[in-house]
Amino acid sequence: MTYLLDTNICIHFLRGRFNLIDKLEEIGLKNCAISEITLAELVFGAENSESPKKNLGIVERFVERVTTLPIYDTIYLYAKEKARLRKSGTMISDFDLLIGCTSVEKELIMATENVRKFGRISEINIENWINRN
Repeated sequence: MTYLLDTNICIHFLRGRFNLIDKLEEIGLKNCAISEITLAELVFGAENSESPKKNLGIVERFVERVTTLPIYDTIYLYAKEKARLRKSGTMISDFDLLIGCTSVEKELIMATENVRKFGRISEINIENWINRN
């Protein structure tokens, strides 16, 4: 695996936006993973939508094709980074911090549009896959 996909990348991919279908075909889903936090966010989004059953099916088909990484191995790095960010006054949400720390812990490139936010995490390697121009 090379990449950890942030939730926003997954949502844009599932909606067919920003040529992410081509990007993921080029890279191969076997080279991508998601955090179990991203899975939780995708399932919530589907449940909270106007078509939960349809959207849960879309999420489930996607999740069958990528590796879902647990956050257990990330807990100590998460705690260290959260303390550091709190002291510096540059906090990010717990879910984003867990996703980002999973990327660092597993030595994966974080694929996200939220470069500024995730960039606060020490030693993270980030690629922005969204071109809004």
